[in-house]
Amino acid sequence: MLSGRRLNLLDPSPLDVEISDIAHGLARVARWNGQTHGDHAFSVAEHCLVVEEIALKLKPDLSPDWRQAVLLHDAPEYVIGDMISPFKAVIGEAYKAVEARLQAAIHLRFGLPAEIPQTVKKLAKRADIICAYYEAVELAGFDEEEAARIFGRPTGLAATSEDTLRYGLEPMSVAVAQEMFLKRFDEIEKLREAGNNGKSRHAKA
Repeated sequence: MLSGRRLNLLDPSPLDVEISDIAHGLARVARWNGQTHGDHAFSVAEHCLVVEEIALKLKPDLSPDWRQAVLLHDAPEYVIGDMISPFKAVIGEAYKAVEARLQAAIHLRFGLPAEIPQTVKKLAKRADIICAYYEAVELAGFDEEEAARIFGRPTGLAATSEDTLRYGLEPMSVAVAQEMFLKRFDEIEKLREAGNNGKSRHAKA
């Protein structure tokens, strides 16, 4: 890693995980294998920002701990990249095992439980699928019917990102995506610190 850390993929240690490496990597990993409109790729870093924003719209009282977990839901991709779903299915359990070990190490590094609650996982997945629908239609050239067939139409939110998100889906430069990801991570960390005041680190889902 650029931080100087050496991360063992087979047995990743939380001590070798740095948020600077995560932000740097995710800002340089393209969603949809780069097959999107715009002057810049739509990065995993930006995708994570959007998913966290959607999750907060779906559950406004989501605790800072779980906001951070949602923001980091694709963090392992800073090491293993964003593999398209059909290829993940071909690789199968081996990919999932590596991804799960990395995710656990990332969670532990930032004071989250290795395994987050199912309610939070389901919320993150729902927000992720809504984001994927927006990305498919607005960036990746899908028509609405095809996107709806694969991802389902957004439920509980507007049908377009412009009517849902602060900034819509506007692919950012690598530098801006990296900076915004780090900024959001720090914002949530401050909320976590302010809300804990010596209490248990983990909030209820």
